[in-house]
Parts: sequence; C-alpha cells; structure tokens
Amino acid sequence: MKRILIIEDSKDLAFGLRNNLEFEGYTVLVTHDGKTGLDWAIRKTFDLVILDLTLPGLDGLKVLESLRKIKKKLPILVLTARQEEVDKVRGLKSGADDYVTKPFGILELLARVEALLRRIDDSGSEIEKFGDFEINIAARIVLKRGKHVDLAPREFDLLLALLEQKGRVVSRQKLLTNVWGHQGRVVTRTVDTHIAELRRKLENDAANPRYIKTVRKAGYRFDVS
Repeated sequence: MKRILIIEDSKDLAFGLRNNLEFEGYTVLVTHDGKTGLDWAIRKTFDLVILDLTLPGLDGLKVLESLRKIKKKLPILVLTARQEEVDKVRGLKSGADDYVTKPFGILELLARVEALLRRIDDSGSEIEKFGDFEINIAARIVLKRGKHVDLAPREFDLLLALLEQKGRVVSRQKLLTNVWGHQGRVVTRTVDTHIAELRRKLENDAANPRYIKTVRKAGYRFDVS
C-alpha cells in the first residue's frame, strides 16, 4: 500500500484529497504547515508528497528545496493557486516532479498521482544504452558521451515515455495522458514544446533529429536502431 504525505494549509482541501486518495487505496498522512511537513517527509517513509507552495511558517518552495537535497528520488507533486509561469518554473527547477494549479479536477490529480507512482515502480535499476547515450532510470540521470545532460523532471518523463514504446509511434494525446495526466481530448502545444527542448539537449542536430522522429499526423517515435 503506497504512503502519501499531503502538506496543505487548507483543511477543507486536505480533507477532500485525503478521502479521495484513501478511497483509491492509499495510506495518507496530512499536515497543514511546512515545518511539520518537512520533518515528517524526512523522518518517515513515503512514496509521494503532495505539497502546497503557500504554507504558514516555512513556505512550500523552501520545503521543496530542503527536501530535495535530502531525498533526491522522492516524487513530489506541487499543488498551488499560483498561476504565473515564473512560479511554475521555480517549482520545477526546485525539484518538483509535477505541478497542478488550483482549482483542479480530482480525477486529473488522481491520474497524475498514479502516473508518478507508476513511473517510480517501473524504473527499478534499469539502465538504457543506445548510441552515445546511457540512461540510469532509477537515478534519473542521462549521460551523453559520458557527460551529464541536464533534463527537467518533465523532460525526463517524456523521454522515458518515448523509450518505453521501443520504436512504436506515440500520439500526442497519449503522451499528454501518460506524462501530464490529462484526461480526454486536450488542445495544447505542450508536447511539441517539450519535444523541441528534448531535441535541443539530446540531438547533435535538432533540425534533423537522429532519435526523436516526428510521424506526420500521428505523433512521435524514438528511434534507437
């Protein structure tokens, strides 16, 4: 049974989240302040932390930064009312694995929780090697010719989602569901934007990619042949 820690100052929201997560079979602990949340996350064992950025006392970004230094592999889902792009970027750069902006749908949140936990379960200690690359899935490290490639958490998840299909075409909608947790049809350039950034970091020539191929009107395919 997976253990989830919720650090959220709104007691009503935390109560609703706890009920829904427990209904799905998770064991859930809740605290409403950052200092206690950080202490519990460090001392106790959890499979996932849901963290609000606006907290009394110790704010969520400081909790995130402190926790990431100590527990580098613990999945952290940031939950906040902040909508500015700069806040999202700060959260992801501070170590968040996913980001949900209030208000949100509970089904979307549950899907993202499930996706994060599934990726951790599937990672094991597997190491993927192809061409100039070596990917340590458990450690979330990508090496190109022995040098570290700095990928954002969502970029790494997108890379894994493509690699897992072993050369098969993956639609944009499926990537949105598996990587971002979106349900139903969504019109967005999010996938294309992240693909472009992955190509910039991984490919020798992003304009003529060797690995991440576009399949017209179908999606993307990762070619390791």
